[in-house]
Parts: sequence; structure tokens; C-alpha cells
Amino acid sequence: MAEFDLDRLEQQVEHLLRQLERLRDENASLRASQEHLVAERAELIEKTELARSKVEAMVSRLKSMEEQL
Repeated sequence: MAEFDLDRLEQQVEHLLRQLERLRDENASLRASQEHLVAERAELIEKTELARSKVEAMVSRLKSMEEQL
């Protein structure tokens, strides 16, 4: 009976170790994905700000041209 319990405990520990390794791999993958998405978001924010600045400059030029007419 005690040997059966030890075998079962050993199987459970092995299962937990495999699960731990799988979760570590998944966590590393998720962290890498998050880093990529954060960098992509920052790049998109920068592009949006640049586009906004260009549009505001064009609107200002158009207003100034309109005033000259």
C-alpha cells in the first residue's frame, strides 16, 4: 500500500513539474508578445502624433491662405 502511495505521489509530482515547465514556457511567450505589442503601440502613437501635427500644420496653412484671399 505504501509503495502504491509513493508511486502515485511520484506521478503527481512529475505531472506538476511538466505543468510548471509548460506554464513557464507560456509565460515567457506571453511576456515576449507583450513587449512586442507595447513597442508596436508606442510606434503607432508616435505615427499618430506626427500625422496630427502635419494635419494641424496644413489646416493652419489653409486658414492663412483663406485670410489672404
